[in-house]
Amino acid sequence: MKIDKSLLSGSTSLLVLSLLRSGDKYGYEMISLLEATSNEVFQMKEGTLYPILHNLEKKGFVRAYNQDNGSGRTRRYYQLTDLGARQLAEEKNQWEVFSGAVNAVLRVSMG
Repeated sequence: MKIDKSLLSGSTSLLVLSLLRSGDKYGYEMISLLEATSNEVFQMKEGTLYPILHNLEKKGFVRAYNQDNGSGRTRRYYQLTDLGARQLAEEKNQWEVFSGAVNAVLRVSMG
């Protein structure tokens, strides 16, 4: 099922911060994990992900660093900061309140 992209736009930072909660990741790894864990509902392009990561880094929610992957290539990894973990908890709480309210209205209107 194709999902309206406007539904995703308000939750992108929540999704990215959630991916980093389990450990440091590089961009393509996040894209692949997001797609796999959402049963391909969320398909984010690099052109969407990297501006989100740069914004999260500017706010102090993630930290970026370069690491050699062993084959001579350097990858840029992103790490959740303590401030980012607090932001994740806040956004998760907001999402639960919002989605609960939407579900409540749907239950009433759909009988």
